[in-house]
Amino acid sequence: MDYHLRCIECNKKFQNDSLYTCPSCGGLLEVAVDVSSADFSLDGKEIRVWKYSSLLPVRIKPVTLHEGGTPLYEIVSSKKTDLYVKHEGLNPSGSFKDRGMTVGISKAVELGKSMVACASTGNTSASMAMYSARAGLKAYVFLPSGKVALGKLAQAMMHGARVIAVRGNFDTALRIVREICVRKDIYLMNSVNPFRLEGQKTIAFEIVDQLGYCPEAIYVPVGNAGNISAIFKGFSELKEAGYTDTIPKMIGVQAEGANPIYRAFSERKETIEPVENPETIATAIRIGSPVNARKALKAIYESGGRVIQVSDDEIVQAQKLLAKQGIGVEPASASSFAGFMKDDGEFESAVCIATGNLLKDPEEAVMVSEKPVEADPDIEVIERLL
Repeated sequence: MDYHLRCIECNKKFQNDSLYTCPSCGGLLEVAVDVSSADFSLDGKEIRVWKYSSLLPVRIKPVTLHEGGTPLYEIVSSKKTDLYVKHEGLNPSGSFKDRGMTVGISKAVELGKSMVACASTGNTSASMAMYSARAGLKAYVFLPSGKVALGKLAQAMMHGARVIAVRGNFDTALRIVREICVRKDIYLMNSVNPFRLEGQKTIAFEIVDQLGYCPEAIYVPVGNAGNISAIFKGFSELKEAGYTDTIPKMIGVQAEGANPIYRAFSERKETIEPVENPETIATAIRIGSPVNARKALKAIYESGGRVIQVSDDEIVQAQKLLAKQGIGVEPASASSFAGFMKDDGEFESAVCIATGNLLKDPEEAVMVSEKPVEADPDIEVIERLL
C-alpha cells in the first residue's frame, strides 16, 4: 500500500518511517494512507485487526497475538439510545493497546530495530512486553514509581521487560524515555509514534463491521489522547473510502483530576495547559500533559463532538453498573460510560469504548466492592448469612 507521514501542523510530507515528530516544526505526525487500496468487506465476518491490513502501513508479515475482534455489548440504560460497549479489555493483554502494539512492533521489526521502549501508566507496558516477547525484541519500560496498578506491572515483568520505576509522574517518565530512545537508538512505542495509532484506528473499522452502520457518537476515555484521535481517523478513512456516509461525534471523557483537554475544550482552545499533579482513581488516564492533545482536540472539533469530565465517584458508579450487566472493566474504561450517563441522551445510537479489563486493577476493584463475609463451617449460620 502507498502511504507517507504528514505533519498535522505544517502539512509537510515525509517518507522516513523512523520519524516521530516533524523535523521542520516539531508537530505531531500522522500516517496518510491511500484509501483507494482498501480491500476488505464490512460483512461482520472474521473480525480481527489484520482483516484491515490493506489500510495498515506494514510491509512484512505482522507480529500478532490475534488481537481485535472484541465484543460489542448492547447495554440497557435509562436513556433513549441504542447503546453499546466495545470491550477492548478482551484483547490478548487485556486492553486496547494491543491494536497499536501489533502494528508498532511489526514496524520495529520491519525497520530492523532490536530494542523498544515506552513510558506507561501500565497498559502500554503490559502490551509492549507481550508483543516484544513474541517478536524477540528487548523491551524497556519506564513507569511512574508507585503509580501503576499491580495487574499491569505483573504483566510487564512476567513477559521479560526491563522495568524502571521513575520517581515522578507519567509525564516525567515520558520525557525521559523520549530522550533515552534518541541517545540509544531504541524504537519508541508511545503514542507519539504515528504507526502505533494506526492499529488503534481499527476500533472504528470493527464498530461499523459489527453494527452494520455508523453510530452517532463514540464515547472514549482520554488520557494521553491517542485513542480518540486514532478512532476518528479510522472513521474518516471509512468515509473517504466510501464505506460510510457519516462520521460519529467524538466525545472525549476525562477524570476531573486529570482534565487538561476538558479545560482546553471548555475555552475553545487548540492547545492545552498541563495539569501539574494529575490525580484520579482511573490510573490509566492519570496524565496531565497528553502528548496527543492537538490530535484529540482536532478530532473532537472536526467531528462536532465535545469533552466531558467525570468525578471518581461517577467513574466507580459506572464501573459497578457495567459489572451488573456482566462487563468487568478497570476504572478508566468505565469513564466512557460515566460520560454517557452524565450526558443528556441526545443520540439515537452510541458506543462507549471500554479500554481495559477489570483484572488490570484488582486492588481498586476490591477496595470499592462489598467485602467478603467470613463464617464458621456451620450450615445454619451460612443460611442466615444468605
